[in-house]
Amino acid sequence: MELLHAIETAPFCAWVRESNSLWAYPGILFLHTLTMALVVGISLMIAVRLLGFAPRLPVAPLDRFFPVMWGAFWLSTLSGMILLAIDATAKLRNPVFGLKMLLIALAAGDMVLVRRVVAGDPVLDAGVTARGKLIAAAAVVLWLGATTAGRLMAYLGVIASAAGGADRFAG
Repeated sequence: MELLHAIETAPFCAWVRESNSLWAYPGILFLHTLTMALVVGISLMIAVRLLGFAPRLPVAPLDRFFPVMWGAFWLSTLSGMILLAIDATAKLRNPVFGLKMLLIALAAGDMVLVRRVVAGDPVLDAGVTARGKLIAAAAVVLWLGATTAGRLMAYLGVIASAAGGADRFAG
């Protein structure tokens, strides 16, 4: 707990948490929200296509979206690490946070598999295999679960106090 307290009270974390600057907490939260929207949006767009929606849309060109998605993923990871650092004690004690991280890890791994489905078969537009559809369905479930868990963190489990430390359980 001392390490978490030291991280939370570091000058940069204090600035992010306490500054009125738009570049502090509001800017970092906006960046996190924007990049997660890109990651989840692109992932879901590709997954629903693999599930059979918009069948006239070719699958192979969707491969070009993966670099954008992964770039957004890493920016989201960086901004998320900053948001974690400013309230590490509460977030790391919140079981919903652990669920969110697990779902994100599984969803990211699933998107590696989705890319193999998209890029691995040049005649894929003739039809996605049952395995490809299962992988795509898993992406939908995992990303929606991770997004939901992220929102529920504000309401369930350990909640941060106004002073920045964990002080109560909600729910």
